[in-house]
Amino acid sequence: MTTEPATRPPLDLTDRLATVTEATEEHLARTDRTAEFPVAALDALRRTGLLGLLVPVAHGGLGGTARDLVAAARTLGRSDMSVGMIFAMHCQQAAALVRYGNERLRKELLPRIAAGECYLASVTTEAGKGGHLLSAQAQLIDKNGELTVERFAPIVTGGAHADGFLITMRSPGADATAHEVTLVYAHRDQLDLTASGDWQPMGMRASHSAALTLTGRLPGHQVVGETGEFHRIATTVFGPLAHLGWSAVWLGTAAGALSRVLRLLRSPAGRARFDLTSELLLTRIARSRQRLDTVHALLQQTLHTVESGEDLSVPARQLQLNALKITASEECLAAVDDLITALGLRHGYLKDSPTRLEQALRDLRSAPLNYSNDRLHLADGRLALRDQAVSFA
Repeated sequence: MTTEPATRPPLDLTDRLATVTEATEEHLARTDRTAEFPVAALDALRRTGLLGLLVPVAHGGLGGTARDLVAAARTLGRSDMSVGMIFAMHCQQAAALVRYGNERLRKELLPRIAAGECYLASVTTEAGKGGHLLSAQAQLIDKNGELTVERFAPIVTGGAHADGFLITMRSPGADATAHEVTLVYAHRDQLDLTASGDWQPMGMRASHSAALTLTGRLPGHQVVGETGEFHRIATTVFGPLAHLGWSAVWLGTAAGALSRVLRLLRSPAGRARFDLTSELLLTRIARSRQRLDTVHALLQQTLHTVESGEDLSVPARQLQLNALKITASEECLAAVDDLITALGLRHGYLKDSPTRLEQALRDLRSAPLNYSNDRLHLADGRLALRDQAVSFA
């Protein structure tokens, strides 16, 4: 993935995304009902090469950019937010390997990702710290260059189906603090995996983000980046691509819901059922569209900031990235809530409505909790105190 201004037009991913969307739609009702991982959609992501979207062409990938990721994530989110998030989070992991993996690891792994052989899961949550990214409790043991991992994570999206894992660990050494975090890569066959608990959430049911215990031994070259320097990966790759990718998926989910509503209203049956001159209906639709246009504008501006190649640790840029995540998570949810109010019980609230507003609302309710907005607001308060001039990215 490049963060510099694109020198070519965005990739034409239309046919590849259509293949994934078709597989998603075919199984959508079942995967949501049973909280089942969307295996068919993942298989389509493998076949189309989209798992290698951000892998350089030299390693067999599509050589995509952050802009390509945003476009693809938004498209997938229109059909199913779970599939969109699975894809966006995988791409975030792949980008970290592209940028910070050592030469040996990149040579071993990137062609496999590009070929669709390696779907990546992220292991950053931990009991007692929640999703706090920049700390770790379980310690990595380094004995003569062999790394020992013993790690429990309460939430691992797609962990039961992943081919590889990027895992945050407290750095080796007796004096290492919880904030000295190291990122390691592990192949599935290098680990003993034990799933625990049951995955029965309100929404995002197909993400299958169940608890997982991971234990195993790894060669030393599977450290990603420098030991204890995960904060640099988080600032330059994990954070920016998470906020861009997640926000694009949430926008896609809300836009898909609005599109289905508009098609219903303009259909012969909709015209017979709804008064299209109703001020309440028109106002609710207008507010929903306004919210989505706001998110879209902030997403494009933040994407431009990331593409600029400027230092993303500057407070104004960190504030913009956080503002995107917070705004998208709140406004996309509110946009769907507006539509439910506009359409009422039959097409706004019931599961069998073709608008699928009920599922969109359940799924989007997770967005403010996915790396808590409260935690981001606290971080933003500290960042704002450092930017006395109130500058903008």
